[in-house]
Amino acid sequence: MSGPDSRWRERHAVLAAGYGGRDDPADPALVLAMPIVLHIPKADPPKRTALLEAAASAAVALCLDERVGLTEDGEPGPWHEDYSVWVGARIRKVSRRARGAQWLAAQEVPGITVDVDGAQARALVPGPVGELDPRIKKLQIGGTDLEHDEPEPEPGIPVLWIDSALEMTVGKASAQVGHASMLLAAAMSEKQCWAWAQNDFRCSVRDASPKQWAEAVGRLKRSEAVAVRDAGFTEVAPGSMTVIAVP
Repeated sequence: MSGPDSRWRERHAVLAAGYGGRDDPADPALVLAMPIVLHIPKADPPKRTALLEAAASAAVALCLDERVGLTEDGEPGPWHEDYSVWVGARIRKVSRRARGAQWLAAQEVPGITVDVDGAQARALVPGPVGELDPRIKKLQIGGTDLEHDEPEPEPGIPVLWIDSALEMTVGKASAQVGHASMLLAAAMSEKQCWAWAQNDFRCSVRDASPKQWAEAVGRLKRSEAVAVRDAGFTEVAPGSMTVIAVP
């Protein structure tokens, strides 16, 4: 396995540098967000866990895709400007659900689709929420959830522990694990993150029991993990620690 080239290292450095945290614009329509589209067919819905894992992997994959960086000639890739503006602001994601023709139409909007055990999620290039592609804008944000399932964590890959006490919907949780995967990639060394990329950013997403959450918090205090603290715009209180990602 060859190592990362200089352009990949530059893209990782952007994540590792953290986010700008620029204040929101006065016009709500200009707030920037990464849309995440969840494929939830009515007849045969996916497993919740697998869908969240797909969302987490898709979000970080987009952030390290060559199209968000510079080309060999030093020219900006097709997603570079939109992505750069987004990471300079408050990092927001908005999840929407799609099925049938809606899901097929979402594949035509710039982004990356990840499939985990038949569950599919697509992270789209960030942009102003008021300028969403019409094919995405009409998709429903809420209204559908999935039953919780409890598979064992897969050995050898990162685990994103969700605070189950918050009882987040699948849409909210998908945005949170997408943020967690980005934070985890940022906290990794170039070598660690490159190795993760070669495994397609595969991760385990699990609802933490009180004991598992306490253990994850302990690892966080020892600087062995990273955590997502939500701004509290939807579903949870501001400052809530929603996900702890353990490498």
